[in-house]
Amino acid sequence: MTSDRLRALTSWNADWKGLRVAVLGLSVTGFSVADTLAELGADVLVVTEKADEEYERLLPVIGARLWTGSLDSPPAELIEFAPEVVVASPGFAPRHPLIAWARENDIALWGDVELAWRVRDKVVRADGRPADWILITGTNGKTTTTRLTATMLVAGGVRAAPVGNIGTPVLDAVRDPDGFDALVVELSSHQLWYLGLQDSPDPLSPHAAVCLNLADDHLEWHGSFEEYRAAKAHVYDNTRVACVYNKADAATQAMVEDAEVVEGARAIGFDLGVPGPSDLGVVEGIVVDRAFLEDRHKSALELTTVEELASLGLAAPHIVANILAAAALARSLDVAPTAIRDALRGFRLDPHRIEVVARHEGVTWVDDSKATNPHAAASSLAAYPGAVWVVGGLLKGVDISELVAGRGATAKAAIVIGLDRAAVVAAFERHAPTVPVFEVHADETEVVMAQVVELAAGVARDGDVVLLAPAAASFDQFASYADRGRRFAAAVRDRIGTEDPGDHDAATAGPDDTPRSDDVGDDDDRG
Repeated sequence: MTSDRLRALTSWNADWKGLRVAVLGLSVTGFSVADTLAELGADVLVVTEKADEEYERLLPVIGARLWTGSLDSPPAELIEFAPEVVVASPGFAPRHPLIAWARENDIALWGDVELAWRVRDKVVRADGRPADWILITGTNGKTTTTRLTATMLVAGGVRAAPVGNIGTPVLDAVRDPDGFDALVVELSSHQLWYLGLQDSPDPLSPHAAVCLNLADDHLEWHGSFEEYRAAKAHVYDNTRVACVYNKADAATQAMVEDAEVVEGARAIGFDLGVPGPSDLGVVEGIVVDRAFLEDRHKSALELTTVEELASLGLAAPHIVANILAAAALARSLDVAPTAIRDALRGFRLDPHRIEVVARHEGVTWVDDSKATNPHAAASSLAAYPGAVWVVGGLLKGVDISELVAGRGATAKAAIVIGLDRAAVVAAFERHAPTVPVFEVHADETEVVMAQVVELAAGVARDGDVVLLAPAAASFDQFASYADRGRRFAAAVRDRIGTEDPGDHDAATAGPDDTPRSDDVGDDDDRG
């Protein structure tokens, strides 16, 4: 039976030959899936609305077939192919016609992470075991925490790589001939939804896992907040050593309490307060670990200080929280406190994450274009209370009213952009009527930020901050959140007459806020 065969496919060395697999989507993730399966000897059909030219050219080289066209219903070629497995790229939502077809016909439905876990033994360590996996998710902070964790591990002598939703497919890392000791895997809620479908004899079992926080996001993909939360909770399934959670976010603690984990796994909390005996936190300006030491009931280990983090530009509260989470994950693999401190001294935030792009005549201009949902923007506004707030874009089905009533009510002014600006303006009228609101009516990408900066310059005075923290996706007017941030910075430079320092973030710009193609990670990261 097909189901028996699939249950046996839990190793690179299993018999994958001739297995009929339909791969949905052909971009970075989709191609990594097709390439892996072709190398294993499977019969691969890639189905996509529109193929990237480079990947389309490579498919026949690796021995995979391609079908392109409308995906409003399952194409006849897919039905005739009769796949034994469908591997879907993260952009395919649960209600997509092809996903519904696969489920209705009891066809095994995997994501790329499930496939990567099944073949993780392609390259093993000297002890014969594959790399440990550390899983990271959350509404915000995933990418920063993933980078921090990998940096700390490397500083501690662990061969580690940041992979997954951060940009490098986990399958590429699994197949790296040099191998790794640990993979730090950033997971979107989309990828976790697919993991939640699995019933495998060898389920994904991470060394450690964290859900950093939980707030409304991607409701249009999942259908409801309850479904979104359920997807995020899968990050803790079968954790072996450390379930790290945010003590300031009760939802993450509840996820850990409800999780089915390996016996002996510990719950490790973090927040900005004084830590308990199994937590990480802050005591009188000192960042400490009270979880990974023998005498944790009476003592703690110093990791760094808030003063030192401030000197590194890493002292915003949400960044300190990310650091604590990453440190907990690194300490679970025995990375020394000194290595964590050394790693932080060399760490820099990615562009478009609370990045100061200019200071001129007493006004500080800050690009946090990566704040693509209200929860992320709330962190930015907490770091810069009273800012001139640039807000708006595609809201992704999320109500912005609570953010406006809370953090937004303290803004000096609001400059509203984007396709959904009417909803933002209405939220200010209802919940923060004393805040001056300026609406940018321009829809042309080339002129939006010029108008934003002109309006902001007319409001901001000495000591003020102009903060781009849109709380929304960018695809209505920009190519990506990175494009939005670059255009903001360029408009600021044009206004104040400074030189362009160069496109310093071209190599790090990743997928944007919400899937618009059939293969894209989500970008509900922040920080």
